[in-house]
Amino acid sequence: MKAAVMHGPSDIRYEDWPDPLCPPGGFRLKIEAVGLCGSDIRNLTTDSKKGAYPHIYGHEVVGQVVETDTGKYRLGEHVYVYPAAHCLKCENCRAGHHEQCTEVDEYTDHPGGFAEYISYDATRVERGATFELPEGTDPVLAVMAEPLSSTYACIENIDVQLGETVAILGSGPVGVLLAVLSKLRGAHTVIADVSGERLKLAEDFGIDHLIDSSTLDPVEAIREITGGRGADKVISANPSPSAQNQAIEMAKKSGTVVFFGGIPKGTLAQIDSNLVHYNGLWIYGHYGANSPQVEKAFQLAISDQFPAAQFVTHVLPLSEINQAIELTRSGQALKVVLKP
Repeated sequence: MKAAVMHGPSDIRYEDWPDPLCPPGGFRLKIEAVGLCGSDIRNLTTDSKKGAYPHIYGHEVVGQVVETDTGKYRLGEHVYVYPAAHCLKCENCRAGHHEQCTEVDEYTDHPGGFAEYISYDATRVERGATFELPEGTDPVLAVMAEPLSSTYACIENIDVQLGETVAILGSGPVGVLLAVLSKLRGAHTVIADVSGERLKLAEDFGIDHLIDSSTLDPVEAIREITGGRGADKVISANPSPSAQNQAIEMAKKSGTVVFFGGIPKGTLAQIDSNLVHYNGLWIYGHYGANSPQVEKAFQLAISDQFPAAQFVTHVLPLSEINQAIELTRSGQALKVVLKP
């Protein structure tokens, strides 16, 4: 088969690779569409595997079952596979925090979806988190179920409500997803970003206010929009430590601040803890989604309520993965989906 194989940081080669076998008790997919995620780009352009190359990444997978050693899947069935296989048995899973599973089967430990085929073993079959696509569902659009899952979980967990102002720092796919989901709940939405290119891509989603942080102070802009009050909920959805402090500064008294975007390892955010203390702020770190949220996000992603087609700005052959990375990093693409 053909695959986009990582041989080192930013060394991704489209080349021949052995076909994966169907493991005992597992199944094999012919990949129909695979999304390119910001975490994929981070992994592909850094020494993410600490020298253990070659390796295939890609975790936003939709494909067709072509071989199975289990009665759970049918040949020809089209499925979306959530990348994390939670054990459902550890203390965190039993408490409903599947995203913090201590025995999770990490997708990065296995060959991923930037290839023509992918196999899943008996552990995945046992743990599930695969969802059949209804007939006629476009696999390219179904890919959006994976990035939607974490953002859906975030908005549900902080209980965004009708009439609230939600400010989001970052207008990449995650930031726009958070804004769209907040609008579905009736909130007033604001997105701030230093990239004019990315803000242009966000214009068609009905966001109430777009702030160019390269020319305006986003904290002051939020204060002006809210009549000096500050936003009810503020979500830092980018890898900038300074944005996390800005999020605290633009939240209203007794507001909620979410650290959604991970910052580079080894860096620390300088937070004005007096603002947290005296303004009575709640700070929430968000990562992943629990199993019910994963399923609800999938159902929303393939429904008419969600504008999946607007998010997918580019569909490219897998052979053009390096171009896809550049389109995403430059802000020219909101979401790129690759087709092997």
